[in-house]
Amino acid sequence: MPNTNSAKKAVRSSKKKRTHNLRWKGRVKLAAKTLRDTLDAKSIDKDLLDNQLSSLQKVLDKASKEKVISKNKANRIKSKYANRITAQVSKLNLWRGKS
Repeated sequence: MPNTNSAKKAVRSSKKKRTHNLRWKGRVKLAAKTLRDTLDAKSIDKDLLDNQLSSLQKVLDKASKEKVISKNKANRIKSKYANRITAQVSKLNLWRGKS
């Protein structure tokens, strides 16, 4: 239990910051999960993947702007999913070319 007024205020502000950060982290996780589920699906729609990737990038940029995650982490996640999409689409195009 905080004893001083400043300690009480620190508890209040840290609780507020925690809910703010958890809200943004939840948004990032949800956007990444929907993109991952689409990548794991059997049929792949390139337009859908592009839309989901851009929405993930938008959420990551906003979260880094809000100082919830660092810019480097946001860029790392964006790069990871962009590379996965590129690999998946190129693999699919190679298979279509052979058949």
